[in-house]
Amino acid sequence: MQIELLCALIPLFPLIGFLINGVGFRRVPKGLAGGLATVAVLASFLTSIYLFGAFQTGNSQTIVATLFDWISVGDLHINFSFQIDQLSLLMLLVVTGVGTLIHLYSIGYMSHDEGFGKFMAFLNLFIFFMLLLVMGSNYVIMFIGWEGVGLCSYLLIGFWNKNTSYNNAARKAFVMNRIGDLGFLLGIFMLINTFGTVEYLDIFKQATSLEIGDKTILLITMLLFVGAMGKSAQIPLYTWLPDAMAGPTPVSALIHAATMVTAGIYMVVRSNVLYTLAPLTLEIVGIIAIATALLAASIGLLQNDIKKVLAYSTVSQLGYMFLGLSATAYTAGMFHVITHAFFKALLFLGAGSVIHAMSDEQDIRKMGGLRKSLPITFITFLIGTIAISGLPPFAGFFSKDEILAHVFEHNKLLWVLGVIGSGLTSFYMFRLLFLTFFGEFRGTEEQRHHLHESPATITAPLVVLAILSAIGGVLNLPGSGWLGDFMAPLFEGSRQVNPEAFAESTIEHTTEYILMAVSAGVALVALVIAYVMYISRGAVPAPETADRSLPEQVVYNKYYVDELYEAIIIRPIRGLGDTLYSFGEGIIDGVVNGVAWLVRQSSAQLRLLQNGSIGFYVFAMVLSIAAIFALRFFIRF
Repeated sequence: MQIELLCALIPLFPLIGFLINGVGFRRVPKGLAGGLATVAVLASFLTSIYLFGAFQTGNSQTIVATLFDWISVGDLHINFSFQIDQLSLLMLLVVTGVGTLIHLYSIGYMSHDEGFGKFMAFLNLFIFFMLLLVMGSNYVIMFIGWEGVGLCSYLLIGFWNKNTSYNNAARKAFVMNRIGDLGFLLGIFMLINTFGTVEYLDIFKQATSLEIGDKTILLITMLLFVGAMGKSAQIPLYTWLPDAMAGPTPVSALIHAATMVTAGIYMVVRSNVLYTLAPLTLEIVGIIAIATALLAASIGLLQNDIKKVLAYSTVSQLGYMFLGLSATAYTAGMFHVITHAFFKALLFLGAGSVIHAMSDEQDIRKMGGLRKSLPITFITFLIGTIAISGLPPFAGFFSKDEILAHVFEHNKLLWVLGVIGSGLTSFYMFRLLFLTFFGEFRGTEEQRHHLHESPATITAPLVVLAILSAIGGVLNLPGSGWLGDFMAPLFEGSRQVNPEAFAESTIEHTTEYILMAVSAGVALVALVIAYVMYISRGAVPAPETADRSLPEQVVYNKYYVDELYEAIIIRPIRGLGDTLYSFGEGIIDGVVNGVAWLVRQSSAQLRLLQNGSIGFYVFAMVLSIAAIFALRFFIRF
């Protein structure tokens, strides 16, 4: 009963915060609204820590806490229940821990916004749905959370809804996620049809008796991955994520860096038995993942909006996570999810601190020299940049190196491409750092006059996240990986169906050190190139109107993918809609309006028969009777 109560309290706290701020956002004072929203998530975090400790001391057995019976249709029974195991606990700590810091940050960042209470309510609602997603014991509960975070994403991206472009970005995110969600929903239907249940434990237990390469499992895993492609921004459903930067910076940090976009990774790791049974699906995942990582990284090379650079970086890092999963390195993928939550949330919040100091300016060409005015922001941003670039000894180095090591065993070509992507990441991130914080200030005098370090509510979360980004690698150090040992029970089913995929690594220590050195060396070379270009030579990206070479033009315009979608999907669909509308207006409306006109005209003529003359009425009656008798006599009806 205690476990059930704790499980219920974790999502209940942010739900209460949402209800209070959501109903009373016009009446609740800003200070109270911000404090209430933050304390609600903090309470969930503290409860999660307690649950984590209790789980560790309780022999680490999977716990299913059933709150109530929910749906019963024939032999199908779906409970509203939560599953507490290694994976859900890790996600709980990340979601509520990083979520608490971002709520605290939002108090300072959004304090002057007239919709502050409503914004904090939306953040609490997002946390609630994200907790449902990671705590549910079956795919239906996961789907509720999946759809809920999609709704909150729409609400928060378009929070400043007086701006049409922001509304368009929110709508784009909503529609593209719905495309992926359809695949996810079809996958759930197939799971019900195949296994007769949606409960994780029941499905995975039955799945262990199936053969590797089973066609049904192949189809199920592909459909589930379509959902992951939409939520976690993989080719071809990735274009919504960069546009989602239209939302306030805390939204970018919480939803599009640390939590929501990792839902697809969580779903694949949760379904590891099914994916281990479908090696062809994993091969497809790997190809899409490396293509996404390289495409997004190359686009990031020439972006000039500080948040857009980080957005394409997120898409690229998500590709790395899926790349690890494709090599059945599920622990490595989750390790990168955790470290990425630290340093990417840090980078987005650091970008928000810069934007705050620059009076809402986001173009890095108009920045420069900010390290003197924003020392705390600079130091923390530097730590985040080193971490994401994969340089030792910070967190990103260990998680990315573990992924690349597994990929090297699995496919040498993918490893080479992964190392290239790592170099691109290092280059565009240090380009961002150098253009923002080094050199001469390139903004206006008014901006220079207002430059100042952000308040403590903004800088405190930066410091905490910087510490986590620096030391987060200790969670899974080579040779003494706590995370690997902790998560091992999650993959017993996968080991059973495919022992070879989980055999001990055959890479010698010498080779492993060489791989680590190559990865770090490529990142270091990219750093040096960025330093020479943007510090030594003082290069500044060309203005929008500048002439560029054809390759630069293509990359700068993001390979014209949005324009391609506009040409081959949006315009044809819109044209078909216009055609059907014209058909409806010209033909269907014409018929309906014609019937109405005929009735109206005939009624007008028949109305003339009602002239008030009794003699005429008697005559008409006699005539009608005679006509009826005549018809009766001649037609015999």
